Amino acid sequence: MSKKPIVLGGILLVAAVAAAAWYFTRQPADTTAIVLYGNVDQRQVSLAFNGSERIGKLNVQEGDRVKAGQVLGELDTRTLKLRTAQSQAQIAVQEQALQRLKTGSRPEEVAQARASVAAAQADAELARQQLDRLQGIRQTTAGRAVSQQDLDSAAARRKVALAQLETAQKAQQLVVTGPRKEDIAQAQAQLEVARAELAVLQHQIDEATLQAPIDAVVRARLMEPGDMASPQRPVYTLAITDPKWVRAYVAEADLGRIRPGMAATLATDSHPGQPLNGKVGYISSVAEFTPKTVQTEELRSSLVYEIRVLADDKEDRLRLGMPVTVRLALGEATAQAAGGR
Repeated sequence: MSKKPIVLGGILLVAAVAAAAWYFTRQPADTTAIVLYGNVDQRQVSLAFNGSERIGKLNVQEGDRVKAGQVLGELDTRTLKLRTAQSQAQIAVQEQALQRLKTGSRPEEVAQARASVAAAQADAELARQQLDRLQGIRQTTAGRAVSQQDLDSAAARRKVALAQLETAQKAQQLVVTGPRKEDIAQAQAQLEVARAELAVLQHQIDEATLQAPIDAVVRARLMEPGDMASPQRPVYTLAITDPKWVRAYVAEADLGRIRPGMAATLATDSHPGQPLNGKVGYISSVAEFTPKTVQTEELRSSLVYEIRVLADDKEDRLRLGMPVTVRLALGEATAQAAGGR
């Protein structure tokens, strides 16, 4: 079979492709709008409990809308509540001890200390009288009626009685003076420590409740009641529905025709003929996909820059990742400048 028809067909195909390419490249660029294709994007929040306890209950499911401050879940706080009761009892003990020190000695304690001093004084006086009597007898009898041992014993009892009297007097002084300032300060510090421990337990109980930080939609529920929670394990992933934006990329050649705040329309396949309004909110200053160090004439035209078009989606039609066609209307001055090139 002859190969000429095949070669001729190939030549005709190449010629047709070349003609089509020439035709489209010769068509004037759209100077009234820039059409881009992108996807819906939105911020997300991963929520986790601050405590490490068993999850008691979770209140919402995937797809539920939540309000800021709404309780999403709670930990099992039975152990924390028992420890709180124990801490409250310790605080009561410390408060009574501090109050006792601040009040000082009771009148009964002062009277008891004075009675002890009086008794010690009586013992000392009796010991003195016995010692004086034995010394007098020894002098009158020239030492024959009282032995030296009896005299020494009476003198020792006298010294013991005087020492006991001094001890009783010092004890009375302490009772009358009351506790030292250092003892009161120590008791006060111990009470503050107990109160701080109670505050920590109360804070842990408060943090056992997981609340939504912002109005959002539950995207994922990652744990269930009975699981052991920890700050490192998210329980929910929330999708923030406001703001939403479309992430798109614009060629370097069109970058000069786009500015922040430019009006845009957003069209989706799920709602044909019902475009949403939007505006350009962010234009990246860094090119992507092509290394910044490569600046040849051929590659410059292929550089692209990320832009974010904020969407006015009051009816919540846009979903994360949804493809969107973005149309950016150019102003008259921009269109005239583009047409004169």
